Amino acid sequence: MPLAWCALAGLEAAAGGKVPPLALPLRAASAPPVIAVLALNEGTETTDFLVPHAVLRQAQVGVVEAVAPQPGPVVLMPALEVDGVRDFASFDAAYPAGADIVVVPAMHRDDDPAVRAWLQRQAAQGAVVVAVCSGARVVGQAGLLDGRRFTGHWYDRSTLLRRHAGAVYVPGLRYLADGPVVTTTGVSASLPVSLALVEALAGAARARAVAEELGLPAWQAVHRSDRFGLGLAQVWTLAANTVLFWRHERIELPVADGADDVALALAADAWSRTYRSEAVAVNSQAPAQAVRLRSGLTLRVVPPQAAAVPVAVPGGAPACALRASLQAIGERYGDGTRQWVATQLEYDETQNGCPALAAAP
Repeated sequence: MPLAWCALAGLEAAAGGKVPPLALPLRAASAPPVIAVLALNEGTETTDFLVPHAVLRQAQVGVVEAVAPQPGPVVLMPALEVDGVRDFASFDAAYPAGADIVVVPAMHRDDDPAVRAWLQRQAAQGAVVVAVCSGARVVGQAGLLDGRRFTGHWYDRSTLLRRHAGAVYVPGLRYLADGPVVTTTGVSASLPVSLALVEALAGAARARAVAEELGLPAWQAVHRSDRFGLGLAQVWTLAANTVLFWRHERIELPVADGADDVALALAADAWSRTYRSEAVAVNSQAPAQAVRLRSGLTLRVVPPQAAAVPVAVPGGAPACALRASLQAIGERYGDGTRQWVATQLEYDETQNGCPALAAAP
């Protein structure tokens, strides 16, 4: 067993079989904590952004604000577009002492000057900074990863080590806190780290209650990071699906007011990573009207097209929408594409806690 895995095994044994909960150096405050979920207007990862925002609001563990440099829409990647965020100026005026926690998703540009400066100010005022997936690149550009232990998406690890002096990559963990900076593995870590934040802020009982509502039985940090990477099978699937451009499809996800952010994010993210399809949201009741999501954000929709493929957002437990979407992707495009999407999202299909799904007739 490699040294890093031995160390992790020892940590699990000392903790009675699991890694201890996140210990966050939060500022002492009499008011509820302020949690900012950061976005870049021109491109922010769909699940990294929507899931923490929705879960933390659902948990009612503080004041949760979606924040972006400018007012107006936030274009999510690889799919969807939302409104309802505060701009930096508005947030700073409302919370002059800054946020207690800032959640940083992956962004189209990791060195945006406005994002970097605002994040540096928040950290200087004492905020705990949580980098989800490639949000670690954004946090690193703000100078917050130098000399720290971190985990990260499999694609980013060598880049982060090269960029940040003294940084140490720690395998085997979905999320990891080093002082006031928390990092996670790939996109699918959005859910477990959100529940870990709920636990840190409001205790294990509250986290368990929210997890039950989501359909996620556990949010442990242990993760087989050695299972993920870019191999020949993934390269072949990527190349084949890209070349066959004439077979690309538009996937329409019908939604209505009150749609669950978590299930929608996981479904849209998965279908938009096949390199065979692009997911869009359409209003199933009033095609020309935007949709208000359960979290309070406004989802922009597009007009339906006759040639598009309608695919329902999976019902049932929101946390299981990714597994259901992956099964549907496998049935439509084959197991190679299903596995490629799971690899991108760093999602362990054998350890998801969701009930078995029946095969399509």
